[in-house]
Amino acid sequence: MFKLAGQEAVAILGGTRSTSLNAEALWQRLVASSISTCSASLQPSTSSPLAASAEATRPSAGPQPSSSSSAVDLTSFRDKIAAGPNFMDFVQGKDLTYSVEAPHWKERKRKPDWMKRPPVPGGEKYLEIKEKLRELKLHTVCEEAKCPNIGECWGGGEDGHGATATIMLMGDTCTRGCRFCAVKTSRAPPPLDTEEPEKVATAIAAWGLDYVVLTSVDRDDLPDHGSGHFARTISLLKQKTEGRLLVEALLPDFQGRKESVAEVVSSGLDVFAHNIETVERLQGVVRDRRANWAQSLGVLRTAKELGAKVTKTSIMLGCGETQDEVVDAFRQLRANDVDVVTLGQYMRPTKKHMAVEDYVTPEAFAVYQALAESMGFAYVASGPMVRSSYRAGEFYLTNMLRKGQRREVQQQEAAAAAAAAPSAAAVAA
Repeated sequence: MFKLAGQEAVAILGGTRSTSLNAEALWQRLVASSISTCSASLQPSTSSPLAASAEATRPSAGPQPSSSSSAVDLTSFRDKIAAGPNFMDFVQGKDLTYSVEAPHWKERKRKPDWMKRPPVPGGEKYLEIKEKLRELKLHTVCEEAKCPNIGECWGGGEDGHGATATIMLMGDTCTRGCRFCAVKTSRAPPPLDTEEPEKVATAIAAWGLDYVVLTSVDRDDLPDHGSGHFARTISLLKQKTEGRLLVEALLPDFQGRKESVAEVVSSGLDVFAHNIETVERLQGVVRDRRANWAQSLGVLRTAKELGAKVTKTSIMLGCGETQDEVVDAFRQLRANDVDVVTLGQYMRPTKKHMAVEDYVTPEAFAVYQALAESMGFAYVASGPMVRSSYRAGEFYLTNMLRKGQRREVQQQEAAAAAAAAPSAAAVAA
């Protein structure tokens, strides 16, 4: 059912609850909306929906509005722009089932058809990576969490995304206990393997991947919360692959310590990822009490301020959030300069974990993707089966990072040439 800030969105849709949304029409609507253009100029364009709406409500005859009236209209227009789009802006005039209610765990009901797991993975690249993992004794979140996209990520694809795997660092025991997560917890996990950065870097360098994601459990028991371990692993990976390998790290919040964030950002990292997991209101329900909205946003903002090339986060849907809350999360993420967001359906790991509230439809995920892209995110992955590291080596994101690398090299060469010019002039004199 629709949930919209405490009221039934079905009232807005005139009592219609179901059927589907035309994806092609959605994209045409997105292009026509020109939201980003309006935001940049803060002036009503005669071709934009907002301007058309203003024209439609303006009297067709009569005296011209006074200057004070014009000022009020402009202020109102700017307020609308500042508020940004909402979910319903992208579905007005369409019939859309937003979600279906999740059954009680005692009820023997099948999940919706769109939640069916994909076929058993296979293919040459997938089997090669799996065999290499066994040989190198590396552990991946992909296997540990039984990710439904493992074949797609490991196998790469002809559509431009490279093979990707997500490697676990710092053991398998977390110091926190989030209600959605099946990882085992302890106040005193086993000590770190100090040789792990070297082992992992050597193994991955010999692996031949295009893009690797590093992640870990939370380690609140360590003085630096594990930032040094991450930084050393990333630096070694860059050294051993001569900078060829793109490295993303899905990081803990380090309890908000700026020093820890700085240590990882300066290690040569390409993508700094940290998941906010859910909307602001549900943080205390979904996550461990030591994690919170302000702290996670602060970590992402600090990373960008310290020079992170790309910042990224992920949101689970189906936890009881409203559409307005998701859109508000988008706004706050963009206000903190987050570049990439992924959205996926929350799936309960066991009956001991937090229950699923509802299953969000693929059509609704498509609306969220269009809306997020209109708000300026550089890359958005949105779908029921999407996870935070889903197709991290996607062509667009990889190409964006490669361009950044080339730009850095050009800047370094230009700086070196500029520094050498006075010396050459002195010798000539």
